Amino acid sequence: MTALRGKTVFITGGSRGIGRAIALKVAADGANVVIASKTDEPNPKLPGTIHSVAREIEAAGGHALPLQLDVRDDAAIQVAVATAVAHFGGIDVLVNNASALNLSKTPDLNMSRFDLMFSINIRGTFATTQACLPHLARASNPHVLVLSPPLDLEPGWFADHCAYTISKYGMSMCVLGMAEEFRPKGIAFNALWPRTMIETAASRLFGLAGEGCRTTEIMADAAHAVLIQDSRSCTGNFFIDEQVLRANGTDVFDKYDAVPGATLVSDLFVR
Repeated sequence: MTALRGKTVFITGGSRGIGRAIALKVAADGANVVIASKTDEPNPKLPGTIHSVAREIEAAGGHALPLQLDVRDDAAIQVAVATAVAHFGGIDVLVNNASALNLSKTPDLNMSRFDLMFSINIRGTFATTQACLPHLARASNPHVLVLSPPLDLEPGWFADHCAYTISKYGMSMCVLGMAEEFRPKGIAFNALWPRTMIETAASRLFGLAGEGCRTTEIMADAAHAVLIQDSRSCTGNFFIDEQVLRANGTDVFDKYDAVPGATLVSDLFVR
């Protein structure tokens, strides 16, 4: 399937993890992929840079543009978007993947860490979307995909990590509001979240080095299935990866297990 061939996909935070997996999935279609992430130089603690992923994108059959970007910097966002448009001629898809995680309880959360989460998660999502909107409006099948959870105001989701939950739900509220705001223009806004923990650097904060997790490929496959839908009819949804794939005919999921046979651990915000 080459549904995204020639389309330009702008991905924030795509130098590793789920963002990288989505980049490689759309690259296999022949997409143009903008990797907009902070990691320009190798980090001994975290694998992957915008340049290493760009090489992988090219090898997978796509066209890559690596751009160093901190989504907290409004001017840098404008420059990155303008550079992407100048290079590829437009933007068809925005994937708001960049996110900060801190599971501290309220008394223990330093306010600088609070500000970091909110400036990346909520503000970064809003600002990057705002900058891409004029170009998405000119695309034939424009999509914005946000990596955020379903909106479920269950007190238990707030009790252990109130600030983090608010920041992620803020991303989801962008989906809720913008889907309606831009429905008349045919720009799709959807959220995607994993049913289980995904094997990433973040999962290690939960004490999971792989066992109990699925690989990032399940999120990439689900994202692709969403992004090839008609933007005018597929908007305002809070998708779960497994549900998306089941709806598209997948009924065997053990290929995504990071450790075969291990009992899977549900992700946050999923019952």
